Amino acid sequence: MSLVPIHFQTEDGLSFLLKDKRAIVAWIKKVIKQQGKKQGEILYLFCTDKYLLKINKRFLKHDTYTDIITFDYSEGNKIEGEIYISVERVKENAATYKQPFNKELARTLIHGVLHLCGHTDKTAVAKKKMRQLEDDALCMLYGK
Repeated sequence: MSLVPIHFQTEDGLSFLLKDKRAIVAWIKKVIKQQGKKQGEILYLFCTDKYLLKINKRFLKHDTYTDIITFDYSEGNKIEGEIYISVERVKENAATYKQPFNKELARTLIHGVLHLCGHTDKTAVAKKKMRQLEDDALCMLYGK
């Protein structure tokens, strides 16, 4: 078991508490191992739409809302990075896709990890593969 931490924090005065943190961390580590990668330090930052929009404009030059932005600092087989998640956007996506908030949040959490593992979602084929990897990971967490 890796002693390198997976951190969770909030930004922009957001009041948010991740439920079942131990189970989530164990699941993330399992997915990383399944992907054949070594886990380095991963920082999840939960924030507001407004905060993530600023990040999106500043670093990616995109003037759009998003649910997640991943900054990949991985080297070789060791994955490391910062994963920014808009809790507001995840709530909206959960309602749009008729999913429980915790399941949509888990999908978003693992989406960032899959990016760190080298997966992209820039094309239709890559998006389909990413969705399948997310679904497989969610089955590991929730069963079925």
